Amino acid sequence: MAEKDKVYKFLNPIGIQEPVEQHGLAPRLDKLDGKNITLSIGAGGEQGILIPLRKMLPERYPQVNWNISFAAPHATKAGSIALTEEEQKTTDALIRGVVW
Repeated sequence: MAEKDKVYKFLNPIGIQEPVEQHGLAPRLDKLDGKNITLSIGAGGEQGILIPLRKMLPERYPQVNWNISFAAPHATKAGSIALTEEEQKTTDALIRGVVW
């Protein structure tokens, strides 16, 4: 058998993904009009996808009252809390973004 006729067989390193059942943490909002949504950018979120996301969401959903907040430095208790107590009272939904 010549070198070019060799056949190589290998296993896919990704493997086989078993189906996963998803469960929402909270019910979906019935509508977005007039809702208060907080985009909480966590530690390390000043780069990556969160820069364009921070600009895109208010442009794409102008009917939403957006609150964009930045978390304290990571590895601190304040850095792991997404919302202040006041934000918890007034926010209808939260988008928490963390990038490292």
